[in-house]
Amino acid sequence: MNKLFAGLALAALVGASSAMAADVKPTVVLVHGAFADSSSWNGVVKILQQDGYPVIAAANPLRSLKGDAQSVADVLATIKTPVVLVGHSYGGPVISAAAYGNANVKGLVYVAALAPEAGETVAGLAGRFPGSTLGPTLAAPVALQDGGKDLYIQQDKFHDQFAADVPNAAAQLMAATQRPVTEAALNEAAGEPAWKSIPSWFVYGDQDKNIPPQAMAFMAQRAHARQTVVVKGASHVVMVSNPKTVAHLIESAARSQ
Repeated sequence: MNKLFAGLALAALVGASSAMAADVKPTVVLVHGAFADSSSWNGVVKILQQDGYPVIAAANPLRSLKGDAQSVADVLATIKTPVVLVGHSYGGPVISAAAYGNANVKGLVYVAALAPEAGETVAGLAGRFPGSTLGPTLAAPVALQDGGKDLYIQQDKFHDQFAADVPNAAAQLMAATQRPVTEAALNEAAGEPAWKSIPSWFVYGDQDKNIPPQAMAFMAQRAHARQTVVVKGASHVVMVSNPKTVAHLIESAARSQ
């Protein structure tokens, strides 16, 4: 009889532990792209936190693809729960590299982001399809001491190019506080991508002027995305102008785990 009670107690304990594990929400790690910073995720973060998700908006150095990916991988190494990793724009290649070989990352969400194959570059992939008008809006490169170049978008062209569906006052703040990306990072070949082994989700706007929507449709199809959401009228910063849509897709990815 004692053995019976012991067995029932053990079964109850295992069931309770399983239920507790099922209740643990994955941590959402958000990675911003070029010409932006972590504050670009503020609207999405607010929704995710209200819905009970732990969130980290990681700082992306925007110096080199390999180095930026390692910076995000270092953050991932500190997280014990499962992770849904989210990247915007240039943050897409960064999460593709950072998650490679990391069994703790359960889903990848590409937000107006690039998802390169091994050997592809950000500049090359964005230019494969017509429609990007980014080049003419860039300011004169800032020469760096190491011989490299920093790239910015001209502030008077930022609103129309980068954030056309964001109120003008907010776009002006984003233009003034934009973070530069190195020219080298945009031309660095990607390594083997995590989207080949980790499920992916895509969301982007059909009025994106940085990355042609046709390019993002191609990448989503190539990655066999679980779900692709195209937001009518949305600009490159779809997470700023449509935070609910982006947050809900992230939560769909999180619930699928």
